[in-house]
Amino acid sequence: MIRVDFRDPRPIYEQVRDGFRQLILSGVLPPDEKLPSVRELAARLAINPNTIQRAYRELEAQGYICSVPGRGSFVCAGARAQRARAEELLGQLGELAKELRLLGVSREEMEAALKGGEDDEH
Repeated sequence: MIRVDFRDPRPIYEQVRDGFRQLILSGVLPPDEKLPSVRELAARLAINPNTIQRAYRELEAQGYICSVPGRGSFVCAGARAQRARAEELLGQLGELAKELRLLGVSREEMEAALKGGEDDEH
């Protein structure tokens, strides 16, 4: 399910968060799927439960999971999670576009690069 790479420069909670986000967006974890408890996942990955709690908190704030008191954490409905990720990526794209403009890259070059990415999708 989720793997942690201790050589990865990213913090462990980000690896856990990103791992779950990928599983949710790809449909491996369907809506309403119950996630492992914080303690269970921390024991399975041999990491601090606070690390898992932080990843779960971020996933909930981003709309990927919903916590039900006394029952645990569950995958939220797909459209909400997908929209949250799309907004996040669009924000990153805007920042990249600003930096590319500062580097002298034309709008046409950026559009060509985006169209090239569309070809990979089909």
